[in-house]
Amino acid sequence: MKVHPTIIMTTQTEFSKRPEVTVDTMGKVHNPSGQGVAAFSSKKKTTNTDKSSSTHQPQKQNDHETRKIEEGSARRNITRKKTDSSTTGHYDSRNKKHGGAGKGKWVGGGNKHSDHLTLLDDELPLDENDPLYVAEEDADPSSYVLSSHETADELRISGAGPSAYDADNDKAVYGPMLTCAEFKIRVSDAVREYFDSSDADEVVRCIDEMKCREYHPEVVKRAISLGLDAGPRERELISRLLACLHPNPLSDDCLELGFEVLLDSMDDLVIDIPDAKAMVGSFLARAVVDEVVAPAFLSNRNNSHPGDCVVEKAVQLLSREHCTARLEKVWGPGDGRPVSELKSAMDQLLKEYLLSRELDEAASCVRELKAKHFHHELVKRGVKIAMEEDGRDHASKSSSLDAMAALFKFLVQNSIVSEFQVAKGVQRLEKILPDLKLDVPAAPSMLDEFETLAREQGFLHIPSGKA
Repeated sequence: MKVHPTIIMTTQTEFSKRPEVTVDTMGKVHNPSGQGVAAFSSKKKTTNTDKSSSTHQPQKQNDHETRKIEEGSARRNITRKKTDSSTTGHYDSRNKKHGGAGKGKWVGGGNKHSDHLTLLDDELPLDENDPLYVAEEDADPSSYVLSSHETADELRISGAGPSAYDADNDKAVYGPMLTCAEFKIRVSDAVREYFDSSDADEVVRCIDEMKCREYHPEVVKRAISLGLDAGPRERELISRLLACLHPNPLSDDCLELGFEVLLDSMDDLVIDIPDAKAMVGSFLARAVVDEVVAPAFLSNRNNSHPGDCVVEKAVQLLSREHCTARLEKVWGPGDGRPVSELKSAMDQLLKEYLLSRELDEAASCVRELKAKHFHHELVKRGVKIAMEEDGRDHASKSSSLDAMAALFKFLVQNSIVSEFQVAKGVQRLEKILPDLKLDVPAAPSMLDEFETLAREQGFLHIPSGKA
């Protein structure tokens, strides 16, 4: 279709005759009267003119305010307001917004009682339909307490007083101050320190300061378990500790419950300590003798768990003649007893050896003494007893002096008694030889014979005449 050029020219001519629509003429071209159009004052026009002219002025490089690039455009240059790291060398986090209303505060809308998040500083009324709602907390918001045990709420609601006070949080604590795992660790540390110091009062003070009555039965289990891994001295200390802990801070119920927990865990203890059942039975019998545990506990345990070998062992020890005197020394001579009692134990085992001549049994008894530093006394007393047994007749092949030399040779070869202790024992025997001659006139010759046997058998290395 071809358009006539006259028509095009006419249209362009008419369009060019139309007045230009500007801000000043807007509303007047098609509305000559100007009705309905708000008039601009001269002050407003001046302000707009100043703003318009200011947009074309060069701005500073570090000016971060929002600015208009060109008039009439929606495109803007928006820069995050923060400290310029190139100028200061570090970032200033104070200009950063934390959450909706700053650090530690969250808001939702303008109403703090809305369904959205609200300010944490403003306490909202508690919901009575909440399963954890407590009326006292709604009346007094400062009545919140700290607890670490499942019965803490029951204690507080029942009206019982707080068991402790947490100074860090400024709150009363209902229930134990520590968790069960923390309590066990502290009790273990206290018992290990007790093995070194033998101060039972310090252990009692430590348990009182922890304020964890709910975990007191664990003291019995932890103490005896540590004693099983140690020697006779430590087991004797544990038996004395249980007597010191009763009745305060450990009551009768706590001790009985502690032994029940220990007996229930015997299967695990036997894996690491094969003799655990026999030793726990000795602990239980000793506790009955020390009046720490009532004898009725054994019968009740036997009725609820018939055939318990630990209880049967305790009953067997308590059924012997003079059981009280025997159980006081149930852990043997190496339990830290006085030197006089240790000497009596040595005399007893040496005399039994001369009757039985069993080296293995005698070596086992020497190990149980747990007195390596005192083995020189064993040598001294052994040779002296052999001299008294032989008297004048010491020439026979089955003499006690030969048997005693065979015993010390066996002990040295098995690293039970050191050669230094043998030499020291012989030297001490030389010092008391004048007194020994009053009872055994042939003592000097018998001592020389023992030294000769010892050198020949290789367990004495001091030169002759220097003993």
